[in-house]
Amino acid sequence: MSSRSDQTRQRVIEAAIGLLTRGGRDAVTTRAVAEAAGLQPPAIYRLFGDKDGLLDAVAEHGFASFLAAKHIDPDPPDPIEDLRDGWDLAVEFGLANPALYTLMYTEPARTGSAAFKAGMQILMARMHRLAAGGWLRVDQELAAQIIHATARGAVLTWLSLPEDRRDPALFATLRESMVAAVTHERPAVRDTGPQGAARALRATLPEQTVLSEAEQRLLGEWLKRLAATG
Repeated sequence: MSSRSDQTRQRVIEAAIGLLTRGGRDAVTTRAVAEAAGLQPPAIYRLFGDKDGLLDAVAEHGFASFLAAKHIDPDPPDPIEDLRDGWDLAVEFGLANPALYTLMYTEPARTGSAAFKAGMQILMARMHRLAAGGWLRVDQELAAQIIHATARGAVLTWLSLPEDRRDPALFATLRESMVAAVTHERPAVRDTGPQGAARALRATLPEQTVLSEAEQRLLGEWLKRLAATG
């Protein structure tokens, strides 16, 4: 795609976001977007195929914007506080962009976007660090799902409530419930028992080269069982 086409595409997406922000999803018609972008309606179809294609592009732009706002610290001094900060950032993005956030997260198919997947990779890397340090109370995948679900649920619940029923304590309560659900108060590898140590070892297993692939799979299965006990 040429630079000129890229610029036109970006102008259309920004026009659609403006209409979405001011008037909601119903305001985003191909005719209205074309007029706001200074184009003829057929140009929208050439660039995006149809209205759904345009909305997908708008959602992808939202995921990319959120991804760009993420702060990545490969070795945070306080991994639990780093987890809180990441959760708060997701909520703050949703509150700052309510119409866009709703479009991004109310249709599961849109979470297949490249930017969404990149964001989830960042979250999974955070889970890996927590598991390797013995902080995780649950499996890495489940922990990521809990974190994502609580942040998304908090924002969408807040946005669905009348203003006079919105209590800011919702966010702090859900965040701390999430932290308590997925992490230990201190690294579990310092405690007696195999569960935390199994999670920590399982997280770092792919990084070693001594065992064969078959041995890694077998040990991984044993560690998975140990990590799930108790």
